[in-house]
Amino acid sequence: MNIIKLYERLERIERLLLFKKKVLNIEEASEVTGYKISYLYKLTSLKEIPHSKPNKGSIFFEKEKLESWMLQNEVKCKQDIESEALTYTLQNKRKA
Repeated sequence: MNIIKLYERLERIERLLLFKKKVLNIEEASEVTGYKISYLYKLTSLKEIPHSKPNKGSIFFEKEKLESWMLQNEVKCKQDIESEALTYTLQNKRKA
């Protein structure tokens, strides 16, 4: 096995281990979100992102809360909007 394939395999193993963790440090949260560590520090200082800071030390993120935070403010696709509009129209027809 050459060095490149070994490195790629190691990266896959690291990602699998990261997906199983429940609590993430800031570096791992950066990997999960795709945000730079400096931006995560900014979000935590503004209290814009759920995090924990035990004993006023390191910052930790609960993976489930972090994922929920990432999925907030969902934007509906056209098909969902049209379906909801049709349902609303059918349910609220005025009787002539």
